[in-house]
Amino acid sequence: MSKVSNKKKIINDPIYGFITFPDEFIYDIIQHPYFQRLRRVKQLALTYYVYPGAHHTRFHHAVGAMNLMTKALDIIEKKGTTIDPKDKLGAILAILLHDIGHGPFSHTLEHTIVKGVSHEDLSLLFMEKLNEEFDGRLETCIQIFTNKHPRKFLHQLVSSQLDMDRLDYLKRDSFYTGVSEGVIGSERIIKMLNVKNDELVVEEKGIYSIENFIVARRIMYWQVYLHKTVLSAEILLSKILERARFLVQNGQELFASPYLNYFLKNTITTKDFTKDPKALEVFSKLDDYDVLGAIKVWMDNEDITLSVLSQKLINRELPKVEITNTPITESRFHDLLGNVKLKYGLTDEESAYFVYTDDLVNNAYDLSSGSINILMKDGVVVDLVAASDNFSLSTFSFPVQKYLLSYIP
Repeated sequence: MSKVSNKKKIINDPIYGFITFPDEFIYDIIQHPYFQRLRRVKQLALTYYVYPGAHHTRFHHAVGAMNLMTKALDIIEKKGTTIDPKDKLGAILAILLHDIGHGPFSHTLEHTIVKGVSHEDLSLLFMEKLNEEFDGRLETCIQIFTNKHPRKFLHQLVSSQLDMDRLDYLKRDSFYTGVSEGVIGSERIIKMLNVKNDELVVEEKGIYSIENFIVARRIMYWQVYLHKTVLSAEILLSKILERARFLVQNGQELFASPYLNYFLKNTITTKDFTKDPKALEVFSKLDDYDVLGAIKVWMDNEDITLSVLSQKLINRELPKVEITNTPITESRFHDLLGNVKLKYGLTDEESAYFVYTDDLVNNAYDLSSGSINILMKDGVVVDLVAASDNFSLSTFSFPVQKYLLSYIP
């Protein structure tokens, strides 16, 4: 692809106001069809079934995270850390493209439409494809994204316990859902960032903003991301796709766009994406509209399971959801299976689409994924929990597990 010459563009974002693209090449990437697809993928999947304002997209989030990365790198430079312009552009590209591999409805269908393929895997494949098209100009971006770049703090800004991804999505999701408990002081946190021994640190005076960030993350998970009605809708959506795949792979023709039909007919794994360029190209055209358009038609399908599930999603007649502190008993589970089997005249296999159990884990500060390091006034670097005088913060480093039961009565 030949390079397109662009002036620096400005967009108006409801969270940060005017955002300037820091480099002409950034605009070329944003204009690429791979990136433009993110306008058609909702950031919070079906969360708008609970919070009607949550219609923002992965495009919004990626541009917002890019804005925060630009500011963070500027702050770090002003505090004395030298950053090569090539590395700076690479880090901005890495955060801009970190979610480019998300499929329709984001995490909801990550293991339904494709098998065992994470959005991070696909994001990397898209970056590599773009790198080919733009004559190797994303090499540094890929190194930073995969944590193979010698300057480790650049990857930490993209993916860590305190990265630009989390700083944007907490503030953005809070804004669009109206859940004010998720509001964080991202501007202050960024002003407190620094680098010590090539590791990302937060200056001691920013510790209370970090504490608020951890608390807000915990609250947002229970109140938004793991809200039981949101989970109910997303489980129903995944069950619809599972049933559709089963029918198609057993010889039934279903209405679907060519892009959705490709993934219904084929079981695509990471190896398939790597070996067959067609798989990634088809995925690059798949978005929320393909899925919802098909489900609207499937409401009238002759398969009772697919029809009922589709009607319930489109009409927001969602499954009941119970979240408990103890696992669901087998007797309760089998009783519910028996009820739906009788009500809808289903087989044992079909009734399994109507009753579902799962484990829920809320881990606001996961020490196994690294720590947030605080730079004390005397120059010593300590972990957030050790630096904080907030007793409850230490409990946030342990995951909270609950148990989910979803069923259509």
